[in-house]
Amino acid sequence: MEIDEERFNYAGGDGANIAAFRWAAKGATPRAILQVAHGMGEHAGRYKLPLEPMMAAGFVVYADDHRGHGQTAGSPEALGDFGENGAEEIITDLMLLTSRARKSEGEDLPTILLGHSLGSFFAQAYVFDHARWIDGLVLSGTAAFGDRTSAPKRLDEIAIEGAKPRTPYDWLSRDEAEVDAYIADPLCGFSRKPGSEASFARVSARLRDEAEIAKIPKDLPIYVFVGDKDPINQDLALLKPLTDRYAAAGLTDVTVKIYPDGRHEMLNEINRDEVIAELLAWLKRVAGL
Repeated sequence: MEIDEERFNYAGGDGANIAAFRWAAKGATPRAILQVAHGMGEHAGRYKLPLEPMMAAGFVVYADDHRGHGQTAGSPEALGDFGENGAEEIITDLMLLTSRARKSEGEDLPTILLGHSLGSFFAQAYVFDHARWIDGLVLSGTAAFGDRTSAPKRLDEIAIEGAKPRTPYDWLSRDEAEVDAYIADPLCGFSRKPGSEASFARVSARLRDEAEIAKIPKDLPIYVFVGDKDPINQDLALLKPLTDRYAAAGLTDVTVKIYPDGRHEMLNEINRDEVIAELLAWLKRVAGL
């Protein structure tokens, strides 16, 4: 399948220059919008290939490089630098990209936000204030971010308990080729630089605040998919508080898919075809395709 790709920049809420992408099946008329919020230490471009089946089904995909990431960072030295209010500004950046996508593609098109890992934490907070912009929410490699009690680790310090790693990034996937591609990518593998801790702490506090969670529309469709060997969710221990809070808030359309032996990047796992097929079926249901 041929893909039409557009690279553009837009202004964040504070005027920051944010790099973004639009991908769609060549010559196709978009039937729905899928927006991606990528994770820590990676970039939007890694989602182009995995999401091709979504494009083939009629989704036009929008994705930005977050502050301190990818082409938004602008230099190797800036990778991992979110800025003083970076966590909060990224949530605004995501909303502004949603607005741009809807204005460009058509306000009537169903719109779904997919957040992976750190992007899923931003997406969790996004729906406190901006749920009116979207028709569904997907959380990949997610957890109850605000419930973590241990100190944050560098990405190359994370490991699967009891496993003998081949590389410092084996926790991402059982597919060695995907892990090696991540390691070889100069825009991947870095960790957060000091300076934005207060911003992340404020967002973290919101994520466990019952009053904030109560703002989510009760009928917003939410799809959560994770591997049960993902150290980010600590063998699912940090997934349960998130889903319990959604249940307590009265959310009526929450789907949770747990993949046995799956690691952090289920879109790049050895059973990715199964993962993509089940995600696409949910996306089509929510978008009415």
